[in-house]
Amino acid sequence: MYGKIIRVRGGKVFGVALAAAVAFGFGPAGPAEADTFIPLPGGSITRTLADGTTMTVRITGESAKISGSMGDTPMHRNVWTTAVASVDLDGPSAGSDRIQIKISPGYIVGCQVDIGSFSTNDSASEQGTINSSGITPGVPSETLGTGITLGPGQAKALLMLDLEKPDDYGMESHKRYNKVSGPHTSVSWTDETFAVDGCGGYAQARSFVAAEVDTPNFIGNLVLYGQPFSMG
Repeated sequence: MYGKIIRVRGGKVFGVALAAAVAFGFGPAGPAEADTFIPLPGGSITRTLADGTTMTVRITGESAKISGSMGDTPMHRNVWTTAVASVDLDGPSAGSDRIQIKISPGYIVGCQVDIGSFSTNDSASEQGTINSSGITPGVPSETLGTGITLGPGQAKALLMLDLEKPDDYGMESHKRYNKVSGPHTSVSWTDETFAVDGCGGYAQARSFVAAEVDTPNFIGNLVLYGQPFSMG
């Protein structure tokens, strides 16, 4: 199986539905191309919430590996990604049993577009929100593993999580974030892959971690963006 399981720490997960975007074909294989390994710096950002609690969002252990796509044309890209996303609280509300953290990591992918423009500065934004469908970073979102098609000037957000659990009526429901009680949560992934088709020009991607802190008195939002990297 291509792609390793995503690990979610800090809360109970009823199920993780995640598939690697891999195409299998028949017939002669194209010429082999060496993979390109890209170490990435990750990042962190800290904000002080309304009651003085500090909220720190981090991306650590991040890397990407660009490999030849099974499509074997200039319009196909394939990348394998590894990272750890985490959220930590410290201060007045950190010890409360009524505080909850939502975390939703993913990647923004663009075709001939400056994906660095999706943050208010080079690494962070306080404009992101989290709902049942995931982060709202100002671009359409899809599930990681479905594969995406992009034309020039287009960008999409690929969401890492698809957590399944029964709703209040016992019916199946899906959440694009993990929600936990307490001062810490993290999500890690190793060699998770996604493919981009249809982009005849340069393609870029960058990781993000959307986080939300909910207390009885206030809600705090923060989005951390990783360093953009070229997919060719």
